[in-house]
Amino acid sequence: MGSFLSTIGKKIIVDENISQTSGNFTQDKMKVVHRTYKNKITLGQDNNSLVWLVAVNGVMFIMVVMIKIIYQLSIDSNIAAEETFYREFLQWLTLSATPGEALTRPWTWFSYMFVHEQFWDLLSSLLWLWGFGFILQTLSGNDKMIPLYLYGGFIAAIIFVAGNSLFPNLPHAGVFMGASASVLCIAIAATTLAPNYRIFPMISGGIPLWLLSAIFCIIDLMNISSEGPVLLAAHAFAGLAGFIFITELNKGRDWGAWMNRFAVWVDHLFKPESKPVSQKLFYKADRKPFVKINRSTQQNLDEILDKINQKGLDSLTDDERDFLNNASQQDI
Repeated sequence: MGSFLSTIGKKIIVDENISQTSGNFTQDKMKVVHRTYKNKITLGQDNNSLVWLVAVNGVMFIMVVMIKIIYQLSIDSNIAAEETFYREFLQWLTLSATPGEALTRPWTWFSYMFVHEQFWDLLSSLLWLWGFGFILQTLSGNDKMIPLYLYGGFIAAIIFVAGNSLFPNLPHAGVFMGASASVLCIAIAATTLAPNYRIFPMISGGIPLWLLSAIFCIIDLMNISSEGPVLLAAHAFAGLAGFIFITELNKGRDWGAWMNRFAVWVDHLFKPESKPVSQKLFYKADRKPFVKINRSTQQNLDEILDKINQKGLDSLTDDERDFLNNASQQDI
């Protein structure tokens, strides 16, 4: 699954419109990024939020399917197996439309957004997540992905439970599951950040991101239209959350910063860092002991790509932008 999605990521190419969101970051420099960066989106890369989200959704799906198979093998009747599987297992991971059950199972407000029962639902969600997530992560950095995913999921969950509580007579789904609301949040966020970002440039100069996002929204809303207006509203508000997140980010307010600080704090609880050893070096010379030399090496290129992954394109210094320009000329 990782290699398959990585292949899709390779097809995402940026045209000259990227300069609208990334200063003087030109097409030639971007080609260098994508030529090397596409190989870094792998399961072996540390702290890659996009890969982690894909992996968690995939692992949860495999677990659900394996347990469902066990129920089907243990119970002769398929109908009885389905009912028992849902009653004894699946309902404890999905978000109930009944407010009383939803409030007494607080973990389901988080777990539901990673649970898929059907393979095609999972595949569709992960493909859209990878496409929009790759763009968002490249432009804004690695630390916006998980906050947006969670914000979209939580807002959709609130609207879903509240809507079914206020309008119980409306047709609605019995439970809420899947990553679709969170993916919609990420899609709208990426589009708000760079609406003129173009993909697949071989097709008439490229498809603008806003058009792809519109197609995705139509498909998503059509797929859930049969589940009632409450679920439609839940997805709509998830998309609105992505728009507001990026709007506030452009004003200098990062709504995901507290999540990242909390994650770092938890990580330090389990991985306490050793105190750094202080070293003092003394030189008797009139010149500096170290002179920075700008050389186009693979190591330096990897470091810049890691920085883009963590903080986005706008975090690059002028020297780093010049380095990528030199790298494009040397075809590293």
